[in-house]
Amino acid sequence: MSFPLLTATAVLPALGAVATAAVPAAQRTAAKWLALLFSLATLALAVTVLVRFDPDGERYQLTENHAWIRDFGVRYELGVDGIAVALIALTALLIPFIILAGWHDADPLETGSRRWRPTQGFFALILAVEAMVVISFEATDVFVFYIFFEAMLIPMYFLIGGFGDRAHEHGEETAATQRSYAAVKFLLYNLAGGLIMLAAVIGLYVVAGTFSLTEIADARADGTLHMATNTERWLFLGFFFAFAVKAPLWPLHTWLPNAMQEATAPVAVLITAVVDKVGTFAMLRFCLQLFPEASKWATPVVLVLALISIIYGALLAVGQRDIKRLVAYASISHFGFIIMGVFAMTSQGQSGATLYMVNHGISTAALMLVAGFLISRRGSRLIADYGGVQKVAPVLAGTFLIGGLATLSLPGLAPFVSEFLVLVGTFARYPVIGVIATFGIVLAALYTLVLYQRTMTGPVKPEVSSMPDLRAREVLVVAPLIVLLIFLGVYPKPVTDIVDPAVKQTLSDVHKQDPQPEVEAAK
Repeated sequence: MSFPLLTATAVLPALGAVATAAVPAAQRTAAKWLALLFSLATLALAVTVLVRFDPDGERYQLTENHAWIRDFGVRYELGVDGIAVALIALTALLIPFIILAGWHDADPLETGSRRWRPTQGFFALILAVEAMVVISFEATDVFVFYIFFEAMLIPMYFLIGGFGDRAHEHGEETAATQRSYAAVKFLLYNLAGGLIMLAAVIGLYVVAGTFSLTEIADARADGTLHMATNTERWLFLGFFFAFAVKAPLWPLHTWLPNAMQEATAPVAVLITAVVDKVGTFAMLRFCLQLFPEASKWATPVVLVLALISIIYGALLAVGQRDIKRLVAYASISHFGFIIMGVFAMTSQGQSGATLYMVNHGISTAALMLVAGFLISRRGSRLIADYGGVQKVAPVLAGTFLIGGLATLSLPGLAPFVSEFLVLVGTFARYPVIGVIATFGIVLAALYTLVLYQRTMTGPVKPEVSSMPDLRAREVLVVAPLIVLLIFLGVYPKPVTDIVDPAVKQTLSDVHKQDPQPEVEAAK
């Protein structure tokens, strides 16, 4: 029997979580290094998956299939396509940087504090989230996917509610209350989506007699499984609702700004750059593949909701006074672009959406982590409390600028390519939606440049006059992300070569082809 590479990629961070949590309380530094070591080992396995994956081979590769709960037809079934491989690589890449960036975020608070911050628990929870996200990308059994789709909420709840941002202007007790509110809101929204999805998962099993994604897709393709139109639409809505909450899509987005504001910067990156990608990925893998006709039926409404997310998120980002809430609303706008690309039903749109998931993860990580370094120095998230930072901390300001320019999709940086493909793919089939969506780019330039101007330029405020520049550990976190943003902005081919075959197969599932350009006949 061949080595279960996919299982190992998911199990290794889970073992790391257990090992890190078991480190004695006095050995905080040892726990940090152990967590970092396990994250790097997981990255090595993810790279192995990437190397062994053949974009021109079978749709699902490195497959594992074993009986699990026989009485209910549940099988432990894993497999990866090009989209999953790219997102597993992104997840495994970001976790070491998240751990390094949060190196001191869970250290004990000052003497006399009412709260104890268990360092080991913080890093163990991060590794637990990584394990659940990775297996969610790998699962080709709907029930297995659902279990880990929901289970990742538990460690995220404790990361948000138990390890919040120390920069709070209203004191520790108020901060603890707001953290609890944000954590509960995150949990309730996502649990509501998950419970509705559970009903749809059960309904799917009743109709199909199996939870296997590949078996259901094959049966639908060869005509041996037929779903009534209304049945397919209801099942689609059950799945899509849960994914739209996770993504998040307007109007189900309101948990994200609270969660990102109250979480530490590394945990905020974990939310929006890693966990939320499971929602958009699942739209491609499950909604379109299991319910092709219902996906086409829902496309006009989904595109309108995505368009609202783009414009609404960007407009609210313009008016924010809190740095982290601004990045949160910017992410809502970006997720609107991703979902718009998925449901544009064109190869350019879906390739752009998948590439956007990767590029948004990198760019948001770069911007939010540098913002976290900035906030930890000043002790405030408010934009008005900064000014002239570039004169006292030029490296911090420079990396913040590059992260911001990537967020607004400046040509030459990675998000530009993906956003361009999404807009081209959308315009080819839905020109009005595509044209209106371009206003999101203008607004992105506005909120990003205004944020930089107010925090980094102008007279140096007394409170930031002695602010230190980035330290070696912080440079080690940010520099590789900046390099990736530039490299993928100039040369995105390594990612597109991996995802394009999977995108073509997804289009085939929904029986769609790219619209042909209308060429006026020569007179």
